Amino acid sequence: MDKRLNITVTKASTSKLATTNFDELAFGQTISDHMFVADYIDGEWQNPMVVPYAPLQLNPANATLHYGQSVFEGLKAYRNEEGEILVFRGDANQQRLNESAKRMCIPEVPREFFMEGMRELLKVDREWVPEQSGCSLYLRPFVFAADDYLGIRPSKKYKFMILASPVGKYYAKPVAVKVETRFARAIEGGTGAAKAAGNYAGSLYPALKAQKDGYDQLLWTDGKSHQYIEESGTMNVMFVIDGVLITAPTTTGTILKGITRDSILILAKEMGMPVEERFLTVIELEEALNSGKLEEAFGTGTAATVAFVRLINIHGKDYELPDVSPNAFSVQVLEALDNIKYGKVPDKYNWIMKY
Repeated sequence: MDKRLNITVTKASTSKLATTNFDELAFGQTISDHMFVADYIDGEWQNPMVVPYAPLQLNPANATLHYGQSVFEGLKAYRNEEGEILVFRGDANQQRLNESAKRMCIPEVPREFFMEGMRELLKVDREWVPEQSGCSLYLRPFVFAADDYLGIRPSKKYKFMILASPVGKYYAKPVAVKVETRFARAIEGGTGAAKAAGNYAGSLYPALKAQKDGYDQLLWTDGKSHQYIEESGTMNVMFVIDGVLITAPTTTGTILKGITRDSILILAKEMGMPVEERFLTVIELEEALNSGKLEEAFGTGTAATVAFVRLINIHGKDYELPDVSPNAFSVQVLEALDNIKYGKVPDKYNWIMKY
């Protein structure tokens, strides 16, 4: 049982619900009426509040603006047929947020602030959880430095917030990806395993270059040799080669420990799918594409759940992948995950929290 917080709630005077088109939701563009806020001051988290969504007032010397001391998470709330609100693996997100926080010298967010803050926000903005098929309420917990100080040191003050955004599908169609062998997303000893804001800023330039060339995302390779596949864009990536599911391990500290990734690996083993957690080389991938042994490739993450890959570019050559069949593993595991998330099947894994 989570510790109960005394959370102050101030409701918005008007709601944006009536003017929101839930049939046309672009990812991350619509924010619900309220947000959760708490402060870290004098060595402890305090002042938990749900308040109307509004701009923040920041001092130009705010430490995050200058040194990027910020981490975040992403999870989703779903509405089942009975109208209950279901949150998928929120405990795992809370744990990962604190793993990221430790790496970035940010004080850990107590479980009760994360869980009770999310619970109260969902209670107030319950009507923002979409009823439309395939839609959900994306939750964005994040922490950032709040000192107004230009010296380089860990901040002494922080702010923890949770935003809520109704969303539809992240990718409307299968994606084209390009193997990146010049730029690196992360290196060993760096912050690749943390969900740190700066990781995403550093990925924007090479991703934009790929998009200008007609590709949706990159397949990141290791920062040292560029011989091993690590992630795809902002997602973990998986391949089915000759009937075996292959995905990179998370032991090097360069790859985010994806919660969707972990869930799919658990389901895959129960479905009898052979699994190998190992690094796939670019040469192996190229050979599998040339021989026809690559059956499926897909990204995994909270935003997209499963993003099917239709094309892979290696060394300047485009390789078209077979159309995804209804019997494909990626399709089957996506359906299994959605059935759990929307409460269509019993949750034997204790992944669902009901609100």
